[in-house]
Amino acid sequence: MADFLLELRCEEIPARMQAGARAELEKLFRRELEAADASPGDITVWSTPRRLALVARGLPAATEAVREEAKGPPVGAPDKAVDGFCRKNNVSRDDLEVREIKGRETWFAVIERPGQQVGDLLAAAIPTIIGDFSWPKSMRWGEASITSESLRWVRPLSGIVALLDGEVVPCIIHGIASGRETYGHRFHSDGPIAIDGVEDYAAKLREASVIVDHEERAERIRTGAREAAQAAGFALVEDEGLVIENAGLTEWPVPLLGRFDEAFLDVPPEVIQLTARVNQKYFVCEAANDTQAQRLANAFVCTANIAAANPEMVVDGNRKVLAARLSDARFFWELDQKKTLAEHAEGLKRITFHEKLGTVADKVDRVAKLARWLCEQGIVTDTPLPPAGGAGGGSGEDQASPTPNPSREREGDLATLAEQAGRLCKADLVTEMVGEFPELQGVMGGYYAEKEGLPQEVADAIRDHYKPVGQGDDVPTAPVTVAVSLADKLDTLVGFFQIDEKPTGSKDPFALRRATIGILATILENELRVGLRQLIIAAVNPDYSADAGRDIADFFIERLKVQQRESGIRHDMVDAVLANEHDGDTVRTVARVHALQSFVETEDGENLLAGYKRAANILKKEDWGTAGSDAAQDVESATDDVAQTGEEDPMALAGKPEFDAAFGNNKNLDGKSVSYSPEPAEKALIEALNAAGPKAADAVQEERFEDAMAALASLRGPIDAFFEEVTVNDENPDKRAARLDLLARFRDAVHRVADFSRIEG
Repeated sequence: MADFLLELRCEEIPARMQAGARAELEKLFRRELEAADASPGDITVWSTPRRLALVARGLPAATEAVREEAKGPPVGAPDKAVDGFCRKNNVSRDDLEVREIKGRETWFAVIERPGQQVGDLLAAAIPTIIGDFSWPKSMRWGEASITSESLRWVRPLSGIVALLDGEVVPCIIHGIASGRETYGHRFHSDGPIAIDGVEDYAAKLREASVIVDHEERAERIRTGAREAAQAAGFALVEDEGLVIENAGLTEWPVPLLGRFDEAFLDVPPEVIQLTARVNQKYFVCEAANDTQAQRLANAFVCTANIAAANPEMVVDGNRKVLAARLSDARFFWELDQKKTLAEHAEGLKRITFHEKLGTVADKVDRVAKLARWLCEQGIVTDTPLPPAGGAGGGSGEDQASPTPNPSREREGDLATLAEQAGRLCKADLVTEMVGEFPELQGVMGGYYAEKEGLPQEVADAIRDHYKPVGQGDDVPTAPVTVAVSLADKLDTLVGFFQIDEKPTGSKDPFALRRATIGILATILENELRVGLRQLIIAAVNPDYSADAGRDIADFFIERLKVQQRESGIRHDMVDAVLANEHDGDTVRTVARVHALQSFVETEDGENLLAGYKRAANILKKEDWGTAGSDAAQDVESATDDVAQTGEEDPMALAGKPEFDAAFGNNKNLDGKSVSYSPEPAEKALIEALNAAGPKAADAVQEERFEDAMAALASLRGPIDAFFEEVTVNDENPDKRAARLDLLARFRDAVHRVADFSRIEG
């Protein structure tokens, strides 16, 4: 077995491209060896700013000879087909064989590939790997760059080390010949370094002040920065992304602590951290004592790429550069405060949100009105609502118009604050600071609102209304913030659906999936009792098509399934519950789904599901209880005597005297109207349904979903015994009809809780 070393040396590789380059190098190397039926062995890939290195251990000395057969067209096929087959397999017609396949003569090509020395294989593979290498951005250089056929690389390629068990693997690409010489640190090494092989590669580079292992450099930065901060009495603000970036910028990292003028601490800490991080790649520090916990300190940690004889000079140079950056930030901070947020908001009229949806000012106006409506309707409130029967519990059609409710005094104050926050939530988009650091939108608006003396609830809402921005992000809970956050995301979602800019496949240019997940997370976290239909109607822009409501509702459902899948909830459980949920109350739906899955995963649940599916299959086969059957016609006739109540669930009145009177002639509603003596198991099922049906229905109505599942569990034994001891398709037509009715009643009792037909398994 042999060990192989490949180093590709060039000018500085951007830090953000190094992880992808390591993966690309390993992928291409494996591809070339596997194409020649050679095992690539154990592969390690390293990177520094000036090199990519691959070490492969355990390569075979040579590949084995391979004999392959390829089936071609039948004898007598057109010459063009036969010639194409020959070209594909790199053979001539004289090399083809004729064999009989299923009584028909067919051309076959026999390809024999002799074994190959791995050294020869690698010599051919290296130029292919370099030529096929994919970079996010690449360049041509030198005289050869005038042609499009010249080599492209991220930065000019300057050297190739290729050693197989210490011997040079010869190859030439773009005039660069492979060898065994490389170079160490740009400032700390003298002349070329001769590499003997895999074993001494990392050690010789370390002697030349290059740590070739990127993970080792990252750990050195991670621990060194933390220790430097602690030695000065500070706590480092951890930033793993900055650790990786600095590891990609240095070959010999040396963390150094410096200080900046304390007067800069008047600038918001997020601004200081972003200035240090984005512009200079510095870490920042916090005061470590308890009285000043989480307070930013006037200290930073930079990462030098040199072990300087005078580190104080390096720190001083970095301090001066950071001071200039912080001076710019302080200028923006002070300049922005010369205007109120309301004055800044006037500038939103010049920014187009979308050509079909108007300016950002138009959007802000919609958000403010919707945020007020959410509070006035009691959907968002600063006092907890009861779990059932609260705002949003019904279909909400008559509540969908954003009309103020003067009886809600507390909500009136809340609504005023929500509207004010909504009108100012995007004002910081036109400030100088957000122009410099777009990541601070919302955050800076919150700071400016505080400086202006606006209510703290308004400042908090401006700062946090973008949340949650992704999976795992904090979900707002302050009422004003919740109202503005929901209004902003609802307006975006509904608006883009109305102009037919919906997500398609993997494309979601307006982040509507993320907005929907944010809406759902906010509703669930704050237990907002509101129907999705109610929200959609309220957010619809009357200037555009109102036909998008169904699509938006379906989109919400798909996103809900995705969100719940993260919690281990199956999609079919969501479908089973949504079949019975008509107003889209997300809080109730999710509680019901969780209870259903917990029940179905028990032994009682599994057996009840099996019994339900057996009953449903029998009823389907007999066409019993469906449109067009005799039983269905009997029920339809009986319901003519029942007053129209407007109930969405046609079985919602079951158990009430007027309902039972109308269905008095139907068999097996109470177990007494059958014309024969029921068998024991049949009677037991009737009695179980009489007891469990009302319990389950009441529990669902009162949102006691665990109790509803417990009521269903009581049916497990009786339905099992029924199928075990009772013949459904009895020769007696009265018995057969009564027992089919009983199964239909069992199915309907289960459907009161969830549509078990949608559950897989």
